[in-house]
Amino acid sequence: MSEPAHADYQGAKIGMWLFLFTELMLFGGLFLLYAAYRMLHPAEFHRASQELNAVIGVGNTLVLLTSSLFAALALTAVQQGRGEAGARWAALTACLGALFLMNKGLEWGAKFHHGIFPGSALVKAMPPGEGLFFGLYFTMTGLHALHVLIGVVLLAVVALLVKGGRVRQGDCVLLENAGLYWHLVDVIWIFLLPLFYLAA
Repeated sequence: MSEPAHADYQGAKIGMWLFLFTELMLFGGLFLLYAAYRMLHPAEFHRASQELNAVIGVGNTLVLLTSSLFAALALTAVQQGRGEAGARWAALTACLGALFLMNKGLEWGAKFHHGIFPGSALVKAMPPGEGLFFGLYFTMTGLHALHVLIGVVLLAVVALLVKGGRVRQGDCVLLENAGLYWHLVDVIWIFLLPLFYLAA
């Protein structure tokens, strides 16, 4: 009876890694697009990046790094048979993800308030490179925020499953895969931070 369960576990892990690979290809293509336009408009990309708040960017990085630590602690706790602790760590991970989204929403709201968004009169009046920068900024950070939202919902559901005993020691592949997804979200943001907030 244990052999099929083992096969299912391995299949779930392989499936998750394949999914993560497709996500890396998606963002990798966007990073290449950014690099190509950055080479064509280095000065304009630098000027446009000054409109972003590096303090918020770094703060959100700390939030995601801490959340990845909590995700690892959740998995460790469940693997050690401490389900209640695992559920708490998973819930805290989801809460930090929600905090990230709140900060990003405030940041985007400020940009829209100042008329800096794709298609706005202000962006259309900017030099082409600056307009490209903001187009890429909203596209890439927006796509990343969507992934964060999915991760928050996933981790909240997994936290409830851990609390209810449906994800437990010896059967925690769902939590492990959710953690892998969350770490990918974290890694992608670590690349986005210097590209947009620290562009020099």
